[in-house]
Amino acid sequence: MRRIHPIERESYRIMRGLVDLSHLGPLGRAVAERVIHASADLEYAETLVLDEAALRSGYEALRAGAPVVTDVGMVAAGITARETLCFVSDPRARALSEELGITRSAAGFRVAAGEAGAGAVWVVGNAPTALFELLELRADPALVVGLPVGFVGAAESKEMLMESGLPAVANHGPKGGSAVAASALNALLYHEEG
Repeated sequence: MRRIHPIERESYRIMRGLVDLSHLGPLGRAVAERVIHASADLEYAETLVLDEAALRSGYEALRAGAPVVTDVGMVAAGITARETLCFVSDPRARALSEELGITRSAAGFRVAAGEAGAGAVWVVGNAPTALFELLELRADPALVVGLPVGFVGAAESKEMLMESGLPAVANHGPKGGSAVAASALNALLYHEEG
């Protein structure tokens, strides 16, 4: 069982006084709260796109031991309760990146598609190019946490994810990042149904 520090407990109390997430289902609320807590950005209450059925798919996959694939090491480092697959620094991704002229994150996802198989949970917190790549791979994910950050491609990649029909967590706009993506995944890992 995860021990919650009093500072974290107080932070959640303050946040809950500032934003009403009662319209969300239990998994959606858990994800939104953890993302807002990790970022101290209340705007996520309005911009996150959370589908309870998609979250349930990811939650159940995680409980069943599905692999978790991340786009970069910073996202992997933020997922503390689970080993992850991250191929951004893998020599195969480096070679593929150079050969095809794509980013190492996108190449890492190509490598991961062969390693993780169907039903994995994919987490993107940094590289929109990795999310674009995943959408082309037809990887059959249990869930995609698509929260890349930036002014080039981030918003567009998330909109494509939301239009894809894949089970996903995403948000509108350029905000996102490694801490936000890891926190969304951690919310599902830490969620206890009572």
